[in-house]
Amino acid sequence: MPKGIYTVPKAFNEPVKSYAPGTTERELTLNSFKEQYNQTVDVPLYIGGEEIRTGNTKNLFPPFDHKHHLGTYHLADKALVEKAISTALEARVKWSAMPWEHRASIFLKAAELIAGPYRAKLNAATMIAQAKTLHQAEIDAACEFIDFLRFNVEFMTQIYAEQPISTDGVWNRLEHRPLEGFIYAITPFNFTAIAGNLPASVALMGNVVVWKPSATQIYSANVIVEIFREAGLPDGVINVIYGDSAMITDTLLASPDFAGIHFTGSTSVFNSMWEKIGKNINNYKTYPRIVGETGGKDFVIAHPSSHAKEVAVALTRGSFEYQGQKCSAASRAYVPASLWGDIKNYMIADLKTIKMGSPEDPTNFVSSVISESSFDKLAKYIEQAKLDSDAEIIAGGNYDKSVGYFIEPTVIVTTNPKYETMQTELFGPVLTIYVYEDAKWSETLKLVDETSAYALTGAIFSQCRYAIDEATKALVNAAGNFYINDKPTGAVVGQQPFGGARASGTNDKAGSILNLLRWVSPRTIKETFVPATDYKYPFLNK
Repeated sequence: MPKGIYTVPKAFNEPVKSYAPGTTERELTLNSFKEQYNQTVDVPLYIGGEEIRTGNTKNLFPPFDHKHHLGTYHLADKALVEKAISTALEARVKWSAMPWEHRASIFLKAAELIAGPYRAKLNAATMIAQAKTLHQAEIDAACEFIDFLRFNVEFMTQIYAEQPISTDGVWNRLEHRPLEGFIYAITPFNFTAIAGNLPASVALMGNVVVWKPSATQIYSANVIVEIFREAGLPDGVINVIYGDSAMITDTLLASPDFAGIHFTGSTSVFNSMWEKIGKNINNYKTYPRIVGETGGKDFVIAHPSSHAKEVAVALTRGSFEYQGQKCSAASRAYVPASLWGDIKNYMIADLKTIKMGSPEDPTNFVSSVISESSFDKLAKYIEQAKLDSDAEIIAGGNYDKSVGYFIEPTVIVTTNPKYETMQTELFGPVLTIYVYEDAKWSETLKLVDETSAYALTGAIFSQCRYAIDEATKALVNAAGNFYINDKPTGAVVGQQPFGGARASGTNDKAGSILNLLRWVSPRTIKETFVPATDYKYPFLNK
């Protein structure tokens, strides 16, 4: 059989299209939005080559118009979860033995399908399912997903290429085996790219997967399945199930063949799964890999030397793009008293011009939050802020769920640096600001570090290099992604590997070589060309 040492196509970041009025991409995506919005879907479970419809269903609806019926999806019972495990393990026999270049080709083809014929469909599905605007859908569902697929292939070849040294008469080799068993992928609603990458990155390295998307992302996840199938992914490599989260998790984590979890979601859920894995540790054939990106309470701190307008724009974008429903969204800010008046005026002026509504209208900057439970939680915190003497709402504060789950971009100013919304992850369009005395810059850095249990993203604004240096050192453990004179959102694959520590996860940096190394088990092979024929070593001679 012909063989070669192959060079994969050089990875590059997919350019973000403008979607300006009159552009082809704008027309194609809005047309796809209308087409999909006016159809109903019946989403099955995908186990092996089967599309399984159990008849036990739940409804799908867009969060910006919760009375509009998009279709249904089918729920798995325990027997089907166990079937997904056995099907994955059966597929593993051939998939783990497939030459790496064929696995690479599948996911590179998926990237090209998203860049071309599926771009409008996947973006529109993300707009419908998750209430993302045109621009937010483009940078997520199209560009970031494409970047994950392309760069993962390049990182995989770097892993395989790194080899140990060999000495005279010996050839030392290092191979990276898929993990022994199956991987459980649990993905969130807020990024279609993450939903696709978590199972895909694992499968690229030769593993098999049982994937459970978020219930509020199933609509666009179904398009991802369509893309993977068209790209040639063999049956059983990624099996997709929906249903009762506790039952699915308990069943999968009880299997002796459970080999790892690839997770993005809440800290509390991740903690509970880690605890279950610990209790089951004696049942497993191998120690499972536990990889998770969880919550964040991401900060922006402005030094007195910073420019007020730059800070204001970073807060508006970083806090309210995609309704603040990003793990990296700026949700707490520390502003010097000397700049607060200007920053406040700039922000209020900008927020007055922001439009809110359906993502079908490209002039809307924000849309709805994802669900009624999210809406109710956010409304509760807003109402409490209206009552508290140490908090004041200076922008927004209104909400309405009669049509969709709409919450106005809301800015709370507090005199208490440990106020509830300075510490608790809200995951919505609510920013809390603490105004500090200019002379207390160093004290405030300590406050930033100690206020939250999370450590995902953070940003400093300053024109003083000494202040930047001081903040970078003081906040070394406060953020896994740290930004200087930029908002704390918008990490790009291949440029800013993403992840945080503390209560924000295991910091395994999705979209980097570090993450892929978690899904392989290395084996060293030493081959001696001419073995010894006498047991005696030279030191034994008289």
